[in-house]
Amino acid sequence: MPIIVNLDVVLSKRKMKSNELAEKIGITTANLSILKTGKAKAIRFSTLEAICRELHCQPSDILEYQE
Repeated sequence: MPIIVNLDVVLSKRKMKSNELAEKIGITTANLSILKTGKAKAIRFSTLEAICRELHCQPSDILEYQE
């Protein structure tokens, strides 16, 4: 898949655990794990907005396009 999810990299830089982020943005750790591993087929803008708000980052820090 040409969309690469770098959420684990951003979490590591912010020294935040996945379960902490999931709790703060109101999704399950299982759904966050699906997103982190790149297995998600879609992401809601509201979820992306919440992730960026909590991690103080831009969507481009999390999502990357590679051919």
